[in-house]
Amino acid sequence: MARLLRVRGETRSHLRELIRLPSPVLAPGCYDALSARLVEEAGFAAVYMTGFGSSAAYLGRPDVGLMTMEEMVGNARRIVDAVGIPVIADADTGYGNPINVIRTVPAYERAGVDAIHIEDQVAPKKCGHMEGKHVIPPEEMAAKIRAAVDARSSPDFLIIARTDARAVEGLDAAIERARIYQEAGADILFVEAPQSEVEIRAVAAAFPHVPLLFNYAEGGKTPAVEHSLLAELGFAIIIFPISTLLTATKAMRSVLKRIKEDGSPIGVLPDLPRFGDFVNFLGLPEILELEQRYKVVEMEGNQ
Repeated sequence: MARLLRVRGETRSHLRELIRLPSPVLAPGCYDALSARLVEEAGFAAVYMTGFGSSAAYLGRPDVGLMTMEEMVGNARRIVDAVGIPVIADADTGYGNPINVIRTVPAYERAGVDAIHIEDQVAPKKCGHMEGKHVIPPEEMAAKIRAAVDARSSPDFLIIARTDARAVEGLDAAIERARIYQEAGADILFVEAPQSEVEIRAVAAAFPHVPLLFNYAEGGKTPAVEHSLLAELGFAIIIFPISTLLTATKAMRSVLKRIKEDGSPIGVLPDLPRFGDFVNFLGLPEILELEQRYKVVEMEGNQ
């Protein structure tokens, strides 16, 4: 887990290293620093900053392109500071044309994320599992990918090219677009929202030697499939964008209902994390240790 004060010379594993492993990288979604820490505590090797969840948590609104680049980068920075595992982040459409992408990529890279995905939707975008999407010409998206590759300062910062063309132009067109984006320099391909197991297999078959990302959008257009299938097909990364968000929503509704009915949380206290355990999880022991360390330094300096 990330520490408030990092050890000099300390390095994190990079996502590029993880996607070389034979098993897929599992990256549950987070929408803030707390949910990211819970993902890390559960033992996952990476975490995914979901744009859907960020919009829901930050604005209380759906994922329809309302979040700005600065808001998304700010959320990503707080998440990176809270954990010690690689962070994959949603970068929507890149927030404009290729010139905008040249500004977007260094902003996310400075925030410390390991990878971003950029999609080929017309702005303002929509969640990939909503209706009413539109896509830009593939040549325009390829230019964004080239700009993204040119704008990064480290090859360990990965560019994921996402196409939403399946819903608009069909699967064959989406696969062809992904191929164009690969040629433009994308490190990982992300064909959004295949609508059957046959389509999932077709995407994997089209890119047998290319890292692929699978979006396990809970309740979305893509069918629920077993992990063993995705591993067999060779997907490099599997994201689970909103499991944490939906679970938190259900839990908060439940506890709020009880408080409203009882006028007190007394009936739910046994089911809640203990206060002391929770603040320890948040890093209170480290804070106390640092207070003692710098209190000693301060006293010595005044003698």
